[in-house]
Amino acid sequence: MTKYIKFLSSLLLLIIFSGCTKDVDEYNKPAIYWYEKLVQSVADGNLDKADDYYSSLQGEHIASPLLPEATMILAISHMYHEEYLLTEHFLNEYVKRYANENEREFAEFLMVKAKYMALPNPRRDQVLIKDTIRAAKSFKRNYPDSQYYYLVDTMLTNLYLAQAFLNETVASLYDRIDKPKSATYYRTLKPEPWIKWDEVEKSNTPWYREWFEGDGTASWYGVLLPDTRSVVSRNSVVDTDENTTTLQKDNEE
Repeated sequence: MTKYIKFLSSLLLLIIFSGCTKDVDEYNKPAIYWYEKLVQSVADGNLDKADDYYSSLQGEHIASPLLPEATMILAISHMYHEEYLLTEHFLNEYVKRYANENEREFAEFLMVKAKYMALPNPRRDQVLIKDTIRAAKSFKRNYPDSQYYYLVDTMLTNLYLAQAFLNETVASLYDRIDKPKSATYYRTLKPEPWIKWDEVEKSNTPWYREWFEGDGTASWYGVLLPDTRSVVSRNSVVDTDENTTTLQKDNEE
């Protein structure tokens, strides 16, 4: 009986380790093998597996002519699945290693688009808004005759509006904690004088988000918070001309 149990245990371990090492044992394959596996994984929606096959293709065939196309396939696939950081990773790899001048233009357009699409709620990432504006301006400067120019220009206009909306939200916060100078400063940050700000309609916050975030000027739970400095931030700055200058310098950077 004991020998029978040992035999079954050994057989079970053998099956487990055989299953675990099935893919690990794949190495030293032709470039077309890894490429086909990558494409099939993308078609199946398994991008983690596709990334692994890309690593094998890149590691075993660093000079393969299939690498540029494989890199772009993964960049677009990750964008489709809303994985924008990975999209930027593969686009950066593509631009640095494979792209010619025309291909670089398309890749950089996709990088701007990935940053833009990563901003579903403009009130949540001030730094990303600034980075995307910077990238969009750079694209327009580098490719003034690009077929994507007006698409990027439209994105940039929306980003200016989002930035202005964020600044108004910050100004409203300073109003609530009785810091009029800081509130006034943020309300002067209209990034583009050609936009008719009095004609811009404020975006509506969906009801399911407004319950938790408010409408940008106040939240339903605001009445529950004591009106003291400690609940806002232990690092709240004092409204002085020096601190207002510091705020302005930080925003310009």
